Amino acid sequence: MNMWTRFKLRLPLDNRAQTNDMANMTQSSDTALDFLLTRRSRPAKLLTGPAPDREALKTLLTAAARTPDHGKLEPWRFVVLENAAMQRLSEAVAARGLALGLAEDAVEKARASWARAPLAVLVIASPKPSEKIPEIEQVLSAGAVCLALLNAALAAGWGANWLSGWASHDRMFVEGELGLAPHEFVAGVMHLGTASQTPPERPRPDLDAIVEYVAQ
Repeated sequence: MNMWTRFKLRLPLDNRAQTNDMANMTQSSDTALDFLLTRRSRPAKLLTGPAPDREALKTLLTAAARTPDHGKLEPWRFVVLENAAMQRLSEAVAARGLALGLAEDAVEKARASWARAPLAVLVIASPKPSEKIPEIEQVLSAGAVCLALLNAALAAGWGANWLSGWASHDRMFVEGELGLAPHEFVAGVMHLGTASQTPPERPRPDLDAIVEYVAQ
């Protein structure tokens, strides 16, 4: 019998429930909180190799999948694009942009974004039919997966950036080149690699302007 058990046995019955709640409280982590208070995305254009290998990436994806998911529907999935795939898709992006009649500079910007990335993970929102869970909640869960993956990569020491871009919203491109089903869409193109430099801090939201307290 350990000390905690002996302590509980000495308590009056009406206090034991409260004591159990205390024992089950989430342990605080100053390190984790400090990270969240100072986290900073690394611009995709500043990412180089190496990128996480498959073993390291598995840890990041495991962390990302521990995301609030009402109904446990898993209304999202991952598509990992390694460097050769990114090179191939960059040319497909350019061809699609020209077919759409986009300006040359917009096409080249999109092509370069895909070509320079050492690794990208597509978070695919894939809502499931449900009478209980509204689709919007499933979509928000996919967004939460994006942030969880971004923060997991940053916490592990990688550079990471959450992007999208016109190609990720083009139905012909995402269904033809990325294999998405008609009901799916790209929630985020998560660029992962090694940060070549640390960007300066940027202005953050003014809490006084966006927080409202309701006391009663």
